[in-house]
Amino acid sequence: MKNDTRPTARTHSDAATEAVQRLMGANAVRAALAFAETDHARTVEDQIRLTEIPAPTFHEHDRGQAFLAELESLGLSDVKVDATGNVYGVRKGAGRGPTVFVSAHLDTVFPEGTDTEVRQRNGVLYAPGIADDGRGLAVVLAVLRALNHANVQTVGDLWFGATVGEEGLGDLRGVKAFFDENQVDGFISVEPDAPNRITYLATGSHRYRITFRGPGGHSFGDFGTPSAIHAMGRAIAAIADLEVPENPKTTFTVGVVRGGTSINTIAAEAEMMVDIRSDSEPALLALESNLLACVHEAVSAENARWNQQGIQVSVELVGNRPAGQQSVDSPAVQNAMAAIRSLGFMPSLDEPSSTDANVPIHLGVPAVTLGGGGRCGGIHTLQEFYHPEDGHHGVQVVLLTALAMVGVSEVSEPTLSVSPSRA
Repeated sequence: MKNDTRPTARTHSDAATEAVQRLMGANAVRAALAFAETDHARTVEDQIRLTEIPAPTFHEHDRGQAFLAELESLGLSDVKVDATGNVYGVRKGAGRGPTVFVSAHLDTVFPEGTDTEVRQRNGVLYAPGIADDGRGLAVVLAVLRALNHANVQTVGDLWFGATVGEEGLGDLRGVKAFFDENQVDGFISVEPDAPNRITYLATGSHRYRITFRGPGGHSFGDFGTPSAIHAMGRAIAAIADLEVPENPKTTFTVGVVRGGTSINTIAAEAEMMVDIRSDSEPALLALESNLLACVHEAVSAENARWNQQGIQVSVELVGNRPAGQQSVDSPAVQNAMAAIRSLGFMPSLDEPSSTDANVPIHLGVPAVTLGGGGRCGGIHTLQEFYHPEDGHHGVQVVLLTALAMVGVSEVSEPTLSVSPSRA
């Protein structure tokens, strides 16, 4: 970690630094941090137990129920499963101040039927989802246990929970629903990674299922009939030639194609799946406009080639992850950096990526995604693994960051402002 070559954050906020210093000097906070270390084995046990409950995207119910039981046993108020399947509750503060949601995601990328039994070899845990986001879920519970153990009284409220639909075509549906229904002033998402890592910029993506349809026919007898596959081919060729900016990074790919029935058939139907991404919402929308123009021009060209109007196209948006920018001076970022430094590490600011934090960042809510500690690899593969050595540092970073944001009674004032809509 100390030799990490990614960009490091060197600027710092005096307010965040002072808040974390005050926290580090408080007996209750030190007790919570110490407990996080001694509680490490229990945290890993939670990680294993939750990982072994399958939770494919759109099928997170069973894991959600297990997580619900944990939140209830840890004394949260207003624990609920919302209509989308998110699970969360509130640890009440002193009755004033900002609110922060500390969250991980329930779902994994793996389909139903995947063997999620955790196997251990030489101290390393192996299982699909053991890191992403089994580690995050365990860290959320560990932070809450540490606060309860040390009887830390916060100024603002801390919400703890887990979302559904973070992966793939889940399309961040859980965190979107949470922010549709609730107002919080800050957000911390926990993902598998080193404890010095901070994600604070959001890569947005739009994903489309584009289907071309026509009359079809025999390759010889009906030659001259427009082909759905040929129309799709024209679209793909045009898309491949699109120019996109290097900065902000903006990308596209046609990731899946299918269609036709036989080698000697003029295709009646063809379908492609397209993924476009950008770190900038305006750049994403500009690319989207150009790409869809390519699709409609391809249909017109195929019909014009045969002087017919046989090909039609339907365009379905199947993924919409908002992009978002946030200053490094955001209180969420500054508090995370101060917390990381206080534990003896150098903060590392990640490149933009797609996490649950996309939604609050897009909405202007201070938010970060933090690493849950330990080491991991093989993410999104059947060989995914997690090494728990020193994993408690991730718990400590999340705990300190959250406390700096909401404040601790008679120790430090919140560094996070209350949203004007809640004031």
